[in-house]
Amino acid sequence: MTLHVDVQFALDDVDPVCLPDAGQFSRWAQAALNAVDRPFSVAWQMTLRLVGETEIVRLNRDYRHKAVATNVLSFPFEAPLGLPASECGSELGDVVICMPVVQREAAQQGKTEENHWAHMVVHGTLHLLGYDHITDAEAVQMESLEIQILAGLGFANPYIESA
Repeated sequence: MTLHVDVQFALDDVDPVCLPDAGQFSRWAQAALNAVDRPFSVAWQMTLRLVGETEIVRLNRDYRHKAVATNVLSFPFEAPLGLPASECGSELGDVVICMPVVQREAAQQGKTEENHWAHMVVHGTLHLLGYDHITDAEAVQMESLEIQILAGLGFANPYIESA
């Protein structure tokens, strides 16, 4: 099962050299897809957009009614009314990650930025695949899956702070 990830860098005055490359982002999202039960005959696709705080605050305000910066937002694909799902292809949706928040959180939590980037990509991709953490039971299920996926990628448990 394959996943095409369209990585968009929507960051002003940021040197993309300090960020993981598109291949790393794709590998992390693919690991999340591989961990869940999806049809194997489809080549899935998603968009991963890396943004600054202005854009993430606007999106969080407009879609979640919270006018604050957050680390990651996920927008699962929804078929337009009247269009059968079979006509919509294999779009999973969009994941938007805020670079300044990820960098701050990594420093505050004593983690490498790469570790935190991987966690945000896996977390956001799982949201596209229908996972959530609204209830305690959902949180346990999603966090357990994240820990498993990240361990398979060589990363530590993201829910244990190092600092």
